[in-house]
Amino acid sequence: MQTISTQYGELVPQHTSDDLRKREILPVEFHGSGGVKSVPLENQTMIATPAGDIPAELISFHENGTINRIFPLNGKLSGYWSQDDEAGLARPIALATPFGMVRVRVLSVSFYDDRSLRSLTLWPGETLSVPTPVGPMEARIGVSFTPDGKVRSLEPAKPSTVPTRAGEMTAYDPDAVGVNGDVNSLMFDEDGKVCQVITTLTRLTVVHPDGHTHCHVPEHRDSLCSEAEQEVVPMTVTFSKDAVGVRTNPDAAPLVLPREGHVFFAEPYLPQLANPFVELHCSI
Repeated sequence: MQTISTQYGELVPQHTSDDLRKREILPVEFHGSGGVKSVPLENQTMIATPAGDIPAELISFHENGTINRIFPLNGKLSGYWSQDDEAGLARPIALATPFGMVRVRVLSVSFYDDRSLRSLTLWPGETLSVPTPVGPMEARIGVSFTPDGKVRSLEPAKPSTVPTRAGEMTAYDPDAVGVNGDVNSLMFDEDGKVCQVITTLTRLTVVHPDGHTHCHVPEHRDSLCSEAEQEVVPMTVTFSKDAVGVRTNPDAAPLVLPREGHVFFAEPYLPQLANPFVELHCSI
C-alpha cells in the first residue's frame, strides 16, 4: 500500500473496511495546491505533536502541511455500532495545554498553522477544569485558545456566574452541540474580558438615551419533547468596546446598541416563573 508523506512521517491511508466501525473506505483529500488535506488511517497511529503524542485514526492538515485537526477515533456510527461502542474505545490522553498538563478523553485536538494549540473537543460527558480570565471554571464539549495561549472560549459544564460590562450574568447554553471546541458560548476578548455570553438565566435591561427602558429575556418555543410544554431559547449577548448586541432568536440578526448613551444592567431571570409551562431542557 502506498504511503502518504507528511511532516509527521509516512502515513498509511485506510484501504480496508469492516462490518462494524469502518463500513466504507474513506478517501484521501488534497488541497487545491496539491498538498494533503485529510488522511483516514488504516490503523490507529501515534502522532507526535506540540501538545504530546496523540493516537490518530483521521488527520486533517493546513495548506502549509502542519496538522489542522487530529481525531483519535474515526468509527462510523450506525445501527451496528453505537456511540457507546465507540466510547468504549476512547482512552484519556495526556496533553500539554497553555494552562498545564491535562489527561482527558477527546474527540479531536486542533492546531493553528503555526503548530500552536487551537482547541480541544471533549468526549461527550467529559469535563475539564479551566483557569479562565474570570476564575476557574468547569468546561464540557470544548475549550479554545488564542495563538499566544490565552483561553479564548469554553462551554460551561453548568450555569456559571461571570462578570460582564452589564454586570453579572449566568453563562450556560443547554442547546450547545459538540461538533468541535473551536468556538464556544462563553468567549473572552484579547484583554480577558467577557465578550459573549449565552444564557437562559439572565435578563438584560437597557436604559435608552430618552429614558425609556426595555428588558431583553430568553424567548420560549414549543418543546421538542412534548407539544404541551415549552422550553427556553438561549439568549446571546455580545460585548465590544463600543456596542452591546442582543439576540433572542437564533434565526434573527442581533439587535446592536451603542454603549454610548445607553445603560445596560443584568439581573437574574427564572423562566419557569415567567412561564409556568417552560421546560428548561430535555433530551431526545
